[in-house]
Amino acid sequence: MSSAAAPAADAPAPKGKKKLIIIVLALVLLLVLGGGAAFFLLKKKSADGEEGDGSGDETAQVEKKPKREHKKEDPKHPPVFVALDPFVVNLTDRDTDRYAQIGITLQVEDEKAGEEIKAYLPAIRNNILLLLSHKSSEELMAEGGKEKLAEQILREAVLPMGIELEDPDAKEAPAEPGKKRRRRSYDTIDDSPIKAIQFSSFIIQ
Repeated sequence: MSSAAAPAADAPAPKGKKKLIIIVLALVLLLVLGGGAAFFLLKKKSADGEEGDGSGDETAQVEKKPKREHKKEDPKHPPVFVALDPFVVNLTDRDTDRYAQIGITLQVEDEKAGEEIKAYLPAIRNNILLLLSHKSSEELMAEGGKEKLAEQILREAVLPMGIELEDPDAKEAPAEPGKKRRRRSYDTIDDSPIKAIQFSSFIIQ
């Protein structure tokens, strides 16, 4: 009797194991689903954040650009030029007498600036003439000589109008002992009605 009853007492054991397995599998499934959902949400949030950063950078770059870069030239209003009478000057060559005949045209901001500049033409011509008379043929014919001369003419041409542009080749005077050197402030090309110097002729003989 006792030996026959023993198997009946052990019969419910497999059902308990099945329940345990089902519970474990359910927990594992929940963890997998929860982890997958969390990963998806985090990835989406990260992607949204990157897109937001990119647009913010683009806005910042646009704001940092100077306004003049966004200004497009109006084809209805081409550049205005003021032609000067040709300059004929003796150069400073020591070995031989040489002279230069140079035609110069001022590229100005607009028609109004062109009319204003005409009032200063005598002083502008004087400054340019003095500059050219200190040049040698070697300086003018050197590589980059004409470009450098154009920059120098531009600086001299705007001086009579009270505009002083910085000379990158100029050497600063040494500071006095015990005193701090103050950085000198200059005008910019935006302040100048003359925007560029064009050569219409350039003859050295």
